[in-house]
Amino acid sequence: MSDATLHDATQDPDDFAVQIADQVESFLVAVTEVAKGDEPDSAVPFLLLEVSQLLLAGGRLGAHEDIVPDERYEPDTGPDADVDELRENLARLLDPIDVYSEVFDPYEPRKAPVPARISDDLTDVITDLRHGMAHYRAGRTTEALWWWQFSYFSNWGSTASATLRALQSVVAHVRLNQPLEELDGLDTDQTPMGDETLEFEAGKVMAEEIGGPLGMQAGK
Repeated sequence: MSDATLHDATQDPDDFAVQIADQVESFLVAVTEVAKGDEPDSAVPFLLLEVSQLLLAGGRLGAHEDIVPDERYEPDTGPDADVDELRENLARLLDPIDVYSEVFDPYEPRKAPVPARISDDLTDVITDLRHGMAHYRAGRTTEALWWWQFSYFSNWGSTASATLRALQSVVAHVRLNQPLEELDGLDTDQTPMGDETLEFEAGKVMAEEIGGPLGMQAGK
């Protein structure tokens, strides 16, 4: 099955597997295009849209009954594609709002937020989705759905949800004319921080860069 053609012409477009695969492929293509940096001013709102749409697919997978793969052991899909270049491109594009604060599990005893990176999160999600897509393109539809459902619960669902909150926060600050303060040294190689770190915000420059495409006027 080629990259250009996901589905056999005889497949029902209303089929659950076809719809999930379409949403996954749309996300993979869209984020890869954003990472090229051709339209930096619209990158954040566009990523907000794409992550939101992907989480709809995740919600459908989460609400679906447990999917059981056809084979006891997962067939080998070969080595995962390298995502380092994609990660680096996204990090450059999203600077200085790439780093944000995240609480991993809202139901665990209260813990201090830790820093995370949108660029790391997006490439982590893409790695999971590509793995399932390799099964889907090889004709192992049930295996693909099992993998996407399993990895939604175990990794990419929470990762994409955290990314969505960060992107939504940036867009909300811009649309509400609430400029963000300068990023003050927060990075992912630091130890977890206390409540004062919650006050970190990501840079007036990003508000200026995406303000135009979102309908804001400079100086407001």
